[in-house]
Order: sequence, then structure tokens, then C-alpha cells
Amino acid sequence: MSEKQEKAKELFKKGYNCSQAVLGVFCEELGMDFSTAMKISLSFGGGMGRMREVCGTVSGMFMAAGLAFSDDNGTNKAEQYKIVQELAKRFKEKNGSIICKELLDGIENSTSPIPSERTELYYKKRPCVELVGDAVEILEEFIKEQQKNASEQNA
Repeated sequence: MSEKQEKAKELFKKGYNCSQAVLGVFCEELGMDFSTAMKISLSFGGGMGRMREVCGTVSGMFMAAGLAFSDDNGTNKAEQYKIVQELAKRFKEKNGSIICKELLDGIENSTSPIPSERTELYYKKRPCVELVGDAVEILEEFIKEQQKNASEQNA
């Protein structure tokens, strides 16, 4: 397990949501301070505001990818959308879905805006900590691949 994966899992266990935990470990190296990253990603936890839609880990991964791969004006949509689709594909291959309610099927699907209490049982029965680690691992691997490809093209 990478240092980033461990740190992201720690952030989640400290009470940050899934999206915050993922973006939080990439933000500073990608040019965003931690506090801003936590504010931006806050609304995406629990499948976007606990609506159980796209998993917050996936949203956090996409936000980090936007910081890593967007051009200076944020206008390279086709390239960015291709990256997002590839990252989603990898997450889905590993976990079966990118949808929070499907990932939590049979565990909990409450859409109440009030977050669940973070108890020992919460961490024991939910896959969220592992999903945080998976999203970080997928993005780390993707970034390394892109860096390798770029260096090979420049050689």
C-alpha cells in the first residue's frame, strides 16, 4: 500500500468524507492548498451530498485528475473526458460500480443529509475505507503511466 493510500484512509478515519480523503492526498502537489481542497470536495461525499449517486471517492479522483491534466484554461474537454472515462472504467472493473448506492447495496442507502455516526461498526461493515484506497491507487498508477508516456515521447 502506498503512502498516499495510507494517508487517504487516515483522512477518512479522521472524519473527512470519501471525496475529501482522495482529493486531500493529491491537492498540494497539484497546486491547491489543503483547506481549499476540503471545501471544494465536501459536497461530493456520500455519492454527492449523500444522494448515493457517483461515489465520492470517484468524484475526488476526477477532481484531482482535473488539476493534474487540464490545460491552463481548462478547455481541453475531450482529453479530460477521456481521462475521466478511463479512471471510471478502472474503478468499475475493480469494484463493480462507480455508484455509491450500488457499492453500499445491502449495507446502507440512507439519503438523509445527516452523516452516519463514525463508529467501529461503521468502519467494519462499510467498504468506504477500501474504496478510498482503491481510488488513490488507480489515480497514482494512471499519473505514473502518463508521466512514463510523456518521458518516452520526449526521449
